[in-house]
Amino acid sequence: MPLLLTWGACYLVGSIPTAYLFAKLARGVDIRTVGSGNVGATNAFRTIGAWAGVSVFVIDLFKGVVASRCLPAWLLDEVSPAMALTSGLMAVIGHDFPCWLRFRGGKGVATTIGALIGCSPLVAGVVAATWILFFALTRYVSIGSMMAAAAIPVSQLGAHQPLTAVGIGGLLALLIIVQHRANLQRLLTGTEHRAWSSS
Repeated sequence: MPLLLTWGACYLVGSIPTAYLFAKLARGVDIRTVGSGNVGATNAFRTIGAWAGVSVFVIDLFKGVVASRCLPAWLLDEVSPAMALTSGLMAVIGHDFPCWLRFRGGKGVATTIGALIGCSPLVAGVVAATWILFFALTRYVSIGSMMAAAAIPVSQLGAHQPLTAVGIGGLLALLIIVQHRANLQRLLTGTEHRAWSSS
């Protein structure tokens, strides 16, 4: 029961719709109706401003850290790497499918990186570096995000993490890629926008 309560709390932390709140407070708009319609940092950057995009990214990242590092430590007696990462996964699910917005949220990249920071800063660093590299090479946020996702289980294996944790990392990667399916379709048709125009 404590584990289920922990995961529920992690979902609720992840479900805080940061970009939605910033857009409402700063511009009085529903971020789901402007730009790409995505409730994430990139759309906030484009539709509200750089300050909002950076702020949303940092807060969404912090949600992942709280879920994978802080809440399990506070609520559970013992925390395995797999349990911590699953707690982070629950926050990402909350971010992607928030109950407050009829389960229409973001794509979970920042929250995933935060979850990885809480569990393995080394893996998080590799994933973040992968995003930076592919974004710099292509100027596509979506390509950087999907390649960073693919790097999660690979870097976990390189760090000799338990296979259970690698499996959960694979789920995190799959979730990011699935959330980018519209971006992938636009990439295939040559209609994806570069730089900060997708999330």
